[in-house]
Formats: sequence, structure tokens, C-alpha cells
Amino acid sequence: MPGRGLTIDEIMAILPETPRQIEALTADLTPTELRAEPVPDAWSINDVLAHLRACHDVLGGSVLRIIVEDTPRWRRLSPRAWIRKTDYPEWEFAPAITAFKEQRDALLTVLEPLPREGWTRSAIVTERSGEVEARTVRYYADWLADHEREHWSHIEGIVAAVRGGVTG
Repeated sequence: MPGRGLTIDEIMAILPETPRQIEALTADLTPTELRAEPVPDAWSINDVLAHLRACHDVLGGSVLRIIVEDTPRWRRLSPRAWIRKTDYPEWEFAPAITAFKEQRDALLTVLEPLPREGWTRSAIVTERSGEVEARTVRYYADWLADHEREHWSHIEGIVAAVRGGVTG
């Protein structure tokens, strides 16, 4: 779901912080704890990280494509649909967080020098409803940043449950 209308400065504060937050929150957890479900059928920390990687592929990939191409066109892809085409849920945490940080570094390398007007570059996207919408770099970056920020507290809750011995 699209973000809440973050400013470019807020987006650029959140995006580099997400990998740091994940690493700080999980620093002393074992591989078993990282895969533990706090309650039956809930996401583990590994599951959340797999989800964030899929979101980055789709949303961050959209940002990169808009920057590189002049008004590209595509059909909307859901990160939840995309994750089913990956093996991300099977990855161990250490290589997954490394891959996530590499994804993020590549995106930030492009976004950090982007002039303000670059954030208005757009793509023509056919939504699930069939409606055709212009979607900007800022739209996708906002969605990505806001969504990730919501998962910070999700991960905190999972960590608290795992440390407290409440797992499924």
C-alpha cells in the first residue's frame, strides 16, 4: 500500500536506517530465534526480512527503472506475489541481511545525488483494477520507506516475544 506522503528528507532518513534497525534489533539472536514464530502461523524475523527484500525488489526496482528509463510502462506487481517467485523465505538470516544491505546501498547510490526534480520522474503503471496511473520515483520511495518503518515495530515485537520465550 502506498506511503503516507513522506518528505524526500524523511524518505532519505528512513531508507538507510532500516538495515541498521534490523541488525541492531537482532544482534544477539540465534539462527533458531531468527526463525521462531512468536505465535503459530505468524512471521518470524527471517520471514519479515524475506518480505522486505521482496518489497525492495519491486518498489526499489521501480524507482531504479523510472530513473534509468524515460517514462517506462508496466503492469503493477505486488511484492507478495513476487516473493512467491523467489527463494527468500529459505535464506539464512546472515546472507539475507547482507543481500538486503547491498540492495539498499545500490538504491541509495542512485537516490542520494538525485536532484529534487528527479523525484518527479514517472512511469505509466497499469494497476490491478485496470486503471492506468502515473507513478513517480517519490511515490515508490515513499511507499517503500513508510512500509519498512512500519516493520521496525513488527520486528521489535517478534524479538520481544522470542526473548520472552513466547513462540509458536
